[in-house]
Amino acid sequence: MEQNDTKSLFKYRTFVLLLFAGFFTIASYSMFITTTTWYVVTDLGSASNLGVILIAATLPRLIMMVFGGVLADTFKKTTVMFSANLAQVIILAIIYYFVAFNDMTFLLLLVLTAFFGTIDAFFGPVKTSMIPKIVTKDQMQKANALFQGFDQVSFIMGPLLAGVFMEFGNVSTSYFVATALVLLSTVLVFPPFIKEAPIEVKLHHTPILDLKEGLLYVLKSKYLITGIIILISYNFLVMGAIIVSIPLVVDLYGGTPIHLSYLEVSLGIGMVIGSTIVGFVQLKNRGKTSIYGLLGAAAVLVVFSQLTDLFWLTLVVFFIGLAMPIVTIPFFTSAQETTDPKLIGRVMSLIYLAMNGFDPIAFGVIPLLIEEGIAIQHVLLSFALLAVLIGLIVRFKGKSYQRI
Repeated sequence: MEQNDTKSLFKYRTFVLLLFAGFFTIASYSMFITTTTWYVVTDLGSASNLGVILIAATLPRLIMMVFGGVLADTFKKTTVMFSANLAQVIILAIIYYFVAFNDMTFLLLLVLTAFFGTIDAFFGPVKTSMIPKIVTKDQMQKANALFQGFDQVSFIMGPLLAGVFMEFGNVSTSYFVATALVLLSTVLVFPPFIKEAPIEVKLHHTPILDLKEGLLYVLKSKYLITGIIILISYNFLVMGAIIVSIPLVVDLYGGTPIHLSYLEVSLGIGMVIGSTIVGFVQLKNRGKTSIYGLLGAAAVLVVFSQLTDLFWLTLVVFFIGLAMPIVTIPFFTSAQETTDPKLIGRVMSLIYLAMNGFDPIAFGVIPLLIEEGIAIQHVLLSFALLAVLIGLIVRFKGKSYQRI
């Protein structure tokens, strides 16, 4: 890592390559999710089938994400990212073929989606664990903000592109573009392009023992445990609820794929602006900042749960996206700064799991509750109030966390 603290992050070649590789990967993934949710709701099934397909996309991802850190500490990170992206290209190409020729079945889509989610588990945690190796300590918060900002721009672009290509083309066209985007990411992380240093310590344990070592490290830290609880609460109760509810409310209120894109783009714009704010403001109290971010997002979800007009829903969902970087980046940065470098991959994979891996619970529970006749507004309100409760408990009980 170069030691010039004043050097622009965009002058770090590896940082720039990873930044744009992540951009294309996230855009492809969000296009895939948007396209698949609409395809399932309108062509293959119902709300219950939507929950099943989203679980298939995320549950294997949840399971494998914890092993992504083991791979990151064992093998070169660029090799892991390149292999994962190449596998996603193949899977998306297969999905495109079967959809384009009208041979896709729900079972086949379910299996391919599960494979896709499994592979996607590796790229994010491995990419994030590289940050301490490619920028200086003083630049970590800004680097994390830029990574998340670019990721969220791609989060905007993915659904927008999916909506446009489905509106003016068809579902198979959207899958084709998603395949092309992840192929671009694969080229950018081609190992010879990124001169990654050899791994510092070669692990000789079994993957289970290596994972256990990282888990014990996290369990010994009250700060890490509290931060993970906050991330899980936001991911499961707020973001997971919003992601699964958006296609359902669009369909419920008579929207089209473009309306679906509008809501998801608004969510993404909020994330981008939040990342920009965190990137330029040096936070003095990261612990309190993340707690207030959770409470703010939960309060907005209460409002979202009571609205029925797509225009107002599109405006309000922006503020839930705005809260995401405020919740995640402060904790993420502190964890990167303080974690033992030999364990950084495993610890960051567990944190990444907390931030991204608990969607399957919301994806499974919410459609099930709706199938049982409970209104989506009541489901979202319950999730929001539970998030508020957890945020208040941490605010008044987690004193050590708030000193970070």
